[in-house]
Amino acid sequence: MNGSTGLPYTPAVAAGDWVVVSGQVGLRDGVLVEDFAGEVEQCLANLAARLAEHGLGLEHVVKTTCFLVDLDRFAEFNARYAAAFPEPRPARSAVQVARLPFDANVEVEAWAHRG
Repeated sequence: MNGSTGLPYTPAVAAGDWVVVSGQVGLRDGVLVEDFAGEVEQCLANLAARLAEHGLGLEHVVKTTCFLVDLDRFAEFNARYAAAFPEPRPARSAVQVARLPFDANVEVEAWAHRG
């Protein structure tokens, strides 16, 4: 969500039948959602919104990379992730990181395919 931040990146780029979505965090109206569960849900809602701008939905996602500041919260993250993505769920990597932009706890980037 770079509209309000002015950061030098594109939120999502179409390349033929592919759409690559930059990492999304749990910002709502430019403010990070305070509780972890809500932050994850907002992060995934932001991801869905970027996809919708290209006529796609979460069902088109084939790969995600998930960044978490604390892997001890991985089970809690997984519960919300599983609820958001339909079967078959996309391939996924998950990585613990020291810090994320906006002091977020989670960030998700995705590749989606039309077809």
